[in-house]
Amino acid sequence: MIDGPWKAAEDRRIMSRATIRHIFISKGHNFIGHHGKDPDAHPIEERKEVQCVAGKGLVDDRFFDLKENYKGQITFFDWAVFDELKGHYPDKEFPPSAMRRNVLVEGLDLNALIVEEFELQGIRFSGAQHCAPCYWMDQAVGPGAETFLKGRGGLRARILTDGKLTTGPADFRLFHSTGL
Repeated sequence: MIDGPWKAAEDRRIMSRATIRHIFISKGHNFIGHHGKDPDAHPIEERKEVQCVAGKGLVDDRFFDLKENYKGQITFFDWAVFDELKGHYPDKEFPPSAMRRNVLVEGLDLNALIVEEFELQGIRFSGAQHCAPCYWMDQAVGPGAETFLKGRGGLRARILTDGKLTTGPADFRLFHSTGL
């Protein structure tokens, strides 16, 4: 039995509590395909809730139904890393949307979720890979941001079940690894 804020459930799931701080979508790509050019100016829209569609992504997002089994149907970013980044650039003003991730979440170790199945607010996800930062972060945040975020750029995941994510408290379940 695991003590503290974590508890082992009868069906071998680990349960905890997280907080979804922000949810963002964008209907267009500002950076992909713009190497050597200025980025586009598609607006980033903050939402209080977003519909997740299994195997496709987030409704109205630029990556929705991009291709079969796409690893980035949803992206997560750690709120604690965002706070650290703000502290690293005290003279710069940049919003959470500058991270270009869909969900800013507090209370989860996102790197530990790579190749794991987990559930957030009753929606099941599969952690696909680290969401590596790119050189555009130096423009969006400041020189050195890409380097600062190496290994902490977030999580790309597949959506396994339909549902609605909302900002606020979020029940979290980690399903034991299959050893992949």
